[in-house]
Amino acid sequence: MNQFPENKVQFGLTIPQGWRGGDLPLQQENDPVKQYEFSKSISIEADNIGFDSIYAYDHLIPYYKNDVNKNIFECLTLLSSLSAITKRIKIGQIVTCNSYRNPSLLAKITSTLDVISHGRSELGIGAGWYGREYEAYGYDFPPHATRINQLDEAITIIKAMWSNERSSSFEGKYYKLKDAICNPKPIQKPHPIIMIGGSGEKYLLKVAAKHADRYNLFFGSPSDIKRKISLLNEYCKSLESNIGTNHHKDIQYSVVLPCIVRDSEEEVNKIIEQYKRKDKTAEQYLKDLVGGITIGVPERILKGIHEYLDLGVTHFIFQFIGLNEKSLKLFYSKVMRKI
Repeated sequence: MNQFPENKVQFGLTIPQGWRGGDLPLQQENDPVKQYEFSKSISIEADNIGFDSIYAYDHLIPYYKNDVNKNIFECLTLLSSLSAITKRIKIGQIVTCNSYRNPSLLAKITSTLDVISHGRSELGIGAGWYGREYEAYGYDFPPHATRINQLDEAITIIKAMWSNERSSSFEGKYYKLKDAICNPKPIQKPHPIIMIGGSGEKYLLKVAAKHADRYNLFFGSPSDIKRKISLLNEYCKSLESNIGTNHHKDIQYSVVLPCIVRDSEEEVNKIIEQYKRKDKTAEQYLKDLVGGITIGVPERILKGIHEYLDLGVTHFIFQFIGLNEKSLKLFYSKVMRKI
C-alpha cells in the first residue's frame, strides 16, 4: 500500500486551537468566539494558499503550565467544523489519544469525518502521555507498555471496521466488540492515512512498523529522527521476515517542528522576545524549539528542512509561532515553493 505518490514532500501546519496566546490581539486572546474565528480564517487561508494539510492537537487541557487555564477546543469537533469550510486540504490530528475514545467509536467518528470532508481525513493516533490530563478527566493511566498494547489492539479494530463489508468482531486483552457495524465507510480506499506518533523505541515503534502508513515525531531533531528511522526500519524488516510482508518501504516519515518565519532577523527576534518566558534567555528558548533549526528568515528555514529531507523525511507539520496570514504566505512563497 503506497498512499504517497512519488514520495512528494508535503507541508502541513497546526491550526490555532484557542490556547496559543499571542497570535491574537491581547484583548481577544481568551475570547473563545474570536479564537474560533481565528482557527477558521487560518484554515481557509492555508487551504487557499496551497498547504497540504492542517492538524489539531488532541488535548483537553493545554500542556504548558502557564497555559493550563486557557481555552482549548476539542480536537475532532473542531476539525469536523473546519472540514466543512475547506475544499482541498487534508485534515488530521497530532495525535489522537487512543485512551480517550473507544476504538470502535473512533472508527465511526473518523469515518464520518472522511465523508464530511469528501475524502480528506487522516487518522493521527498515539498511546497518550499527559498523565495530569488523564487524572483530571477521570481516565485510567496505565503503564506505558500497556497503553501501547492498547494502541495496537485499537488500530486493528479501526482498520477492520473501516474495511469489513458487514460487521466486525474482536476479542483482545483490552477491547472487544461483537458484530459492530461502521456505516458509512470512509471514502478513501483502502482507508484514510494512519499516522502513528510517539517517541518510544522499545514498544511504540514496533506498533508503527505493524500498522503505520506514516510515522511522526514531535519536535524531533535530525539526530533524533535519524535514530527513529533506523530502528523503525529494523522493526519493519523483522516483521517482514516473520509474517512475509513487504510493508516497511511504504512508511512515510514525518516531523512536527516549531517555526518562526519573517523577512528579517530583526522581526524574528521581536517574535522570540514576545513569546519566550521572562525567566528564559533567547538562547534557552531556541534550545526548546529544536535548537532553532526552523526559526528565522526563509533561507535559514530551508537549510533546516533540507537536513530532514536528507534523512528521508517527506512530511512536515509546522507549529507556527507568531502566526498570521502574512507569515503563511511568506512561508509558502519563499520556503515551500523552493523545495
